Amino acid sequence: MATTKRRHSTIIRRNATATSSTVDPVNQCYTSIRTQLDKRIVGQEHVINELITAFFAGGHCLLMGVPGLAKTLLIRSFSEAMGMKFNRIQFTPDLMPSDITGTDVISNAGGERNFEFLTGPIFANIVLADEINRTPPKTQASMLEAMEERHVTVSGHQYDLPDPFFVMATQNPIEQEGTYPLPIAALDRFLFKVHVDYPDSEEELNMLLATTSRGEQEVQPVVTKEQVVTMLRTVREIHIAEDTMEYAVRLVRATRPTQSDDSYIKEMVETGGSPRAVQALILGGKAHAALDGRDEAMPKDLRSIIHPALRHRVVPSFHANADGINSDQLIDYVVEHTARPRNDKTETVVEKRPFNLMRWLLGEPKPRKRAISLQPNV
Repeated sequence: MATTKRRHSTIIRRNATATSSTVDPVNQCYTSIRTQLDKRIVGQEHVINELITAFFAGGHCLLMGVPGLAKTLLIRSFSEAMGMKFNRIQFTPDLMPSDITGTDVISNAGGERNFEFLTGPIFANIVLADEINRTPPKTQASMLEAMEERHVTVSGHQYDLPDPFFVMATQNPIEQEGTYPLPIAALDRFLFKVHVDYPDSEEELNMLLATTSRGEQEVQPVVTKEQVVTMLRTVREIHIAEDTMEYAVRLVRATRPTQSDDSYIKEMVETGGSPRAVQALILGGKAHAALDGRDEAMPKDLRSIIHPALRHRVVPSFHANADGINSDQLIDYVVEHTARPRNDKTETVVEKRPFNLMRWLLGEPKPRKRAISLQPNV
């Protein structure tokens, strides 16, 4: 066992080559991006941070929010600040896979009639998949396949997508008629699921002053595509201690009712995080550390991004839904009750769960532990 742990530690050190000098450009880029986005976006701090973190972690992002919360403006402004090509795809019930990936057309170039591939809107560095749940599963599948494989196949020919390639998809949570909600297996393809909520009164007032009294501010590119590729590589090379990686594994395994010893999780969770969830935690934690200017990911980085990384992977059970408990609250419970690394301990306070009539009627009157805090515990 000791030999195995030493071998793992050696592999981690060999793959972690980031230094403060290589991480500083990532932190400076983040600061410049925020400065540019502040010209157009008022508030939504956690949305912006989680979006940028997902990008530098090399994953895709799913946003949940009602219309009118500047989701499209945010991703368009972000692409302008990054100096990359941006395309928006408005998903509709009649959208076909070829409308996204592209298709072969007849060309008369050179006096001969040949088939020529006409690229679709997915051939961009940053793609907004607007209301992805409004299109049938066949079209959704073509989009998700391109996100995972980073290429499309048309008429037996494979075409690589641009690098870097980042998809931000949106779902409208207030309408269900005529929609095709993404299944859990499809949601797992997204690195983060970000909740976009209404701004507070002060932010909304500032937004009105900024958007009704002057024109839209111009966003300047702050980085080149080549620099972004280098930064993405740097994030992968961020240091992470073996204890921190083991902590990530414990967090995700604690969400699985088949592997957890906690009776509360067994009862309240239908499906826990997959191994991809551990990858999301590690990559998100590394990106969070790099954006903060640090060359090592700490346990606090994992807890900072655990909600967007796991909320679409932890599925509440019928009992949880009956008690009004959502996935974020279950994640809070897991964080509170999962053992932390020795140098990262905080006091855990739990209370007995109050009596619930629905649970009593269902024959589950026995109280169990439940975390008090419903906010991310960093």
